[in-house]
Amino acid sequence: MHKDDITYLQRAIELAAEHSQDGRHGPFGAVIVKDGEIIAEGWNAVVDSHYPTAHAEVAAIRAAARRLGTHELNDCTIYASCEPCPMCLAAIYWARIDRVVYAATKEDAAEIGFDDSMLYEEMARDWNERRLDSAQALRGPAREAMQAWATNPKKLHY
Repeated sequence: MHKDDITYLQRAIELAAEHSQDGRHGPFGAVIVKDGEIIAEGWNAVVDSHYPTAHAEVAAIRAAARRLGTHELNDCTIYASCEPCPMCLAAIYWARIDRVVYAATKEDAAEIGFDDSMLYEEMARDWNERRLDSAQALRGPAREAMQAWATNPKKLHY
């Protein structure tokens, strides 16, 4: 643990407690820190916003990216009141955040009805074994669009 980890983690927990009091927000908060400064905060707003991906970590990542003017959040740490779900963990990786510090565990979240175990299980399965009905088609045209991007000298790398 770094010197200020507890302070930043406490702020994430405060956001979770504060924003879930009204019952419209889930009990999750997150802050992103760069160079010893909180640059973004987020809290769960899934039900209130009618937006399934409005998790605390995703909200904080969006705010940090806007503030820094980049999608790469290198040299940042995200502090979350709870262990990130698979979606949030993927977003953390995509944002290139260097470090995650969390308080409650996924088991703690499951105890109050936020059970992500199905998601972890589904992600480990092959497509043809998942619960979600899926099909593949038009691979050729999709690959052509991808190749056009890959050879475009104007493309922005990420």
